Amino acid sequence: MCLAIPAYVEQLLADDQAMVNLGGVHKAISLALVEDIMVGDYVIVHVGYALQKLDPLEAKQTLIMFNEMSKLADEVNKPTTK
Repeated sequence: MCLAIPAYVEQLLADDQAMVNLGGVHKAISLALVEDIMVGDYVIVHVGYALQKLDPLEAKQTLIMFNEMSKLADEVNKPTTK
């Protein structure tokens, strides 16, 4: 199973490459498998390749849900003091 996090395209590079932002981590990826990607788009990335362009609203909602899950996990795992 693969966890697909939306990646924000920040810059288009030469040779079908792009620089994306994955939650603050910047990574160069290949756009060889997708078409019509522009700066500002969101894509799903797997092993360094963009697999699919995402609807911007769906991508933002997904990122909000991941953020909420992270906060909940932090709260559940917070040490308790007695």
